Amino acid sequence: MVAGTCGARTATSARPGGWDSMGVALPPSATSALACGAEGHRSEEGSAVIDEPRSSDDPAGIDSLLAANQAFYDAFEAADIDAMSDVWEHADRVVCTHPGWATQQGWGRVAASWYAIFQNPNRLQFILTEVAAVAEGQVGWVSLNENLLDASSASTVAALNVFVRSGDGWKLVAHHGSPVMGR
Repeated sequence: MVAGTCGARTATSARPGGWDSMGVALPPSATSALACGAEGHRSEEGSAVIDEPRSSDDPAGIDSLLAANQAFYDAFEAADIDAMSDVWEHADRVVCTHPGWATQQGWGRVAASWYAIFQNPNRLQFILTEVAAVAEGQVGWVSLNENLLDASSASTVAALNVFVRSGDGWKLVAHHGSPVMGR
């Protein structure tokens, strides 16, 4: 993951009181993150990433795990099916649960779900908060809150992304997103 600076989609687009530039209320964790303090940064591609608790005896493994996780969100924000395909392991064991969807099992169904989502002309912006990463051997997972902004609304999804490490680096094998109510 590449640390960046506060850009138009972080601190400079936030208004006092926890409102984004579209007048949409932001969750408290996203509002404080938009100050772009020492712990907040963004990838060169876009998504803001705030606070990264780490748990591993392999700091390089955590860094590469977080980079793979960021590649997932960069592909999602860009609606780039090729980049999304690069992030995932192409196997029958992969699973993906989008908020409000039944679980998709196997690479074919998971890929089809992303294709369907990317047909939506509205693009999402992610502000990732409460990011916690763990790498244990060949398995790593990242839990976080996806604070989603689009042209007319804001919402939060609690997410868990599970990766396996192979010769090609970390590959996503499971993504689960669950809407957070009342934020």
